[in-house]
Amino acid sequence: MSKEMSRSGLAGTGPEPYIYGSTGERFIPHRATEGTTMTASLELQMEHMGQRAKSAARTLAAASPAAKTLALRTLAELLRKRGPDMLKANALDVEAARAANMDAPRLDRLTLTPRIIEDMALACLHVADMPDEVGVIERQWQRPNGLMVGKMRIPLGVIAMIFESRPNVTIDAAILCLKAGDAVILRGGSEAIRSNLALAGLLHEALESAGLPADAVQVVETTDRAAVAALCKLDKYVDVMIPRGGESLVRAVCEAATMPVLKHYMGVCHLYVDEGADLGMALRLARNGKVQRPGVCNALECLLVHQSEAEAFLPKLGETLGGDGVTFRACPRALPLLRSDRAVPAQPGDFGQEFHDLILAVRVVDSLDEALDHIARYGSNHTEVICTNNHANATRFLREADASLTAVNASTRFNDGGQLGLGAEIGISTSKLHSYGAMGVRELTTTKFVALGTGQIRE
Repeated sequence: MSKEMSRSGLAGTGPEPYIYGSTGERFIPHRATEGTTMTASLELQMEHMGQRAKSAARTLAAASPAAKTLALRTLAELLRKRGPDMLKANALDVEAARAANMDAPRLDRLTLTPRIIEDMALACLHVADMPDEVGVIERQWQRPNGLMVGKMRIPLGVIAMIFESRPNVTIDAAILCLKAGDAVILRGGSEAIRSNLALAGLLHEALESAGLPADAVQVVETTDRAAVAALCKLDKYVDVMIPRGGESLVRAVCEAATMPVLKHYMGVCHLYVDEGADLGMALRLARNGKVQRPGVCNALECLLVHQSEAEAFLPKLGETLGGDGVTFRACPRALPLLRSDRAVPAQPGDFGQEFHDLILAVRVVDSLDEALDHIARYGSNHTEVICTNNHANATRFLREADASLTAVNASTRFNDGGQLGLGAEIGISTSKLHSYGAMGVRELTTTKFVALGTGQIRE
């Protein structure tokens, strides 16, 4: 982008602005009715973004920790200073989403508030204060011939991220990649285009104020879905693709991408109430996991209750969560115990379902073994929790429940980069390569071998 464009993120007005390449050529956002010429222009636009990101990544990988810290602190100041402008841009997105009858959970994820703006600023400061690990030699050992071998932490390179709804992800992803020394191309959902472009302007200003290339963070400025397909083919420039959104988005990106994909699949999160558990605690965990923000990936979707606690616990659950508007999809053993007109018989597809709503699947199980079997069958490797007073059961659950976070006596809502002390997250990987769980700065780097010799040759 030209310097002028990188500051504003816009040329012209409206949700589909003109976009200028590095040599001044103008791209018109593609529309399906405009045929193959526009498709070629879109592909060229994405390729130019990839080229600029690759170049920026080299500069960023060599940037000083002080420059990155300055950019992050400046961004925090800009967010606080220009928060009202960000809220105005977001209000236009929210208004359009309401007019399009967007459902309540997605509307919640789309909406920025002064509190969220402040949280973004605090995340910038938290990440700024974290140690800079780029270039650090983590381990070193000496071979019999005197050669010193080590492993140095380095950036991944260029990351492309495709995500939906949540404009705060634009900031979270950008600041983590910046700290890790990675350039990033961000393609948010069309529903958040105005919010994302406004935030991009702040990001570019912060980068330039620190002497860093604005192209280190690029936001795709067209809402055309063909941009996603074009990004997925840029393996010449993009090292890693991260899709963050609904299951259909993740699967589509995995099928189309020609580069490695860090997957963030469904959040089918379980809470198992063990025999002898503190039922007051279990009720608090269930309510927080399901009711606080039902549309997010770490919301509780299924409750498993040991049969010895079901008769005492489920009526309380039905009364309390039913009063919060929760509907229950209950197994035959759980249904009569809930004593709620909001409880209906569970259908086969209700277990393993990510509802994104005030709906909770409930099942009575006979043992920890049965709970673990259920999780192995229906879980999505996201978050699994046990409420228990039995140390042996807690230890076994932590070891055997296969998820990116397993927890004892804590809400599923804690599987979040900020809550886990990472400052922010670019997503939660539910696959085990290259990372498993919330991805912060460290997870956006990798290691390479380095060798220090004194003239050794191989015999």
